[in-house]
Amino acid sequence: MTYHGDKPPVSASDRPPFALVRNPRLLDEVRARLRVKHYSLRTEAAYLYWIRRYIHANGRRHPRELDGVAVERFLSLLATRDNVAPSTQNQALSALLFLYREVLGVRLPWMESVVRAKRSRRLPVVLSKGETAALLRHLSGREALMAGLLYGSGLRLMECVRLRIKDVHFERSEITVRDGKGGKDRKTVLPASLRESLRLQIDTARLKHLRDLDDGFGEVWLPHALARKYPNAGKTLAWQYLFPASRRSIDPRDGTQRRHHIDEKQLQRAVSAAARMSGIDKPVTPHTLRHCFATHLLEAGSDIRTVQELLGHKDVATTQIYTHVLNRGPGAVLSPLDR
Repeated sequence: MTYHGDKPPVSASDRPPFALVRNPRLLDEVRARLRVKHYSLRTEAAYLYWIRRYIHANGRRHPRELDGVAVERFLSLLATRDNVAPSTQNQALSALLFLYREVLGVRLPWMESVVRAKRSRRLPVVLSKGETAALLRHLSGREALMAGLLYGSGLRLMECVRLRIKDVHFERSEITVRDGKGGKDRKTVLPASLRESLRLQIDTARLKHLRDLDDGFGEVWLPHALARKYPNAGKTLAWQYLFPASRRSIDPRDGTQRRHHIDEKQLQRAVSAAARMSGIDKPVTPHTLRHCFATHLLEAGSDIRTVQELLGHKDVATTQIYTHVLNRGPGAVLSPLDR
């Protein structure tokens, strides 16, 4: 069975056209160390990819035979020859630093001579309220509910996909986001218009969970050491994913067959299709709905500090980028030609 959980954030176009070097012993050490430190499967797959690519770029030599100069050369080529995005280069750097520091025990000096990919400051794509409504009208069922949470609660895509039933609080009209970006928890608003749909989705998840229990399964993956601390928690309804996968799959972490959350690509495809049907001539992704959440709240007069808390931004300066796409900026100025 195919595992429907976390996958490497590396597109096919980023993968080199060569067969990646295989060094099971080293890669097994890296994988084991990543899991001891509770890194996600997405991070694990991405780090292993960059370590393989680094080894191949240096003639398949063992990283112990290489030094900081080789790391600098590899990262610089990513920026100058491959023209990768700054975030991609930073991911490769993090992978190699983890390899040398955590696995090989080598402390590399700070690599000041690395040519950094230039980080561009871009304004987010934001839809008008009418465009947002049209987009949501072209979604149905589970995808409509998930898109509604992205727009109505300001969730990131993976935060929505990873929601557990216990994190939806109807009495307090709030949603708890666990282990968000930066490993932080936060609370955000639960849209009143989604209450009934959420209750129906919980009923759907409950039925799947009961069938799994009848089949001798039903234990969901728990983060960190919770499975050891609370041995029976994994089989309770509260810990089940709000949006479970359609079938069980093999967890690569321990080989256990269990039901994970749905693949995030299902919502990505649905949102793209809805944008085309709505006639929206903008690059629309699920994350666009989070941008709309912040911008439309600020347009309605919400305090920027409140919006910062709902989005989970560490610094209000990150939230301030949405003030640049409000009508109070250039859109509120009357052109001299119109005068």
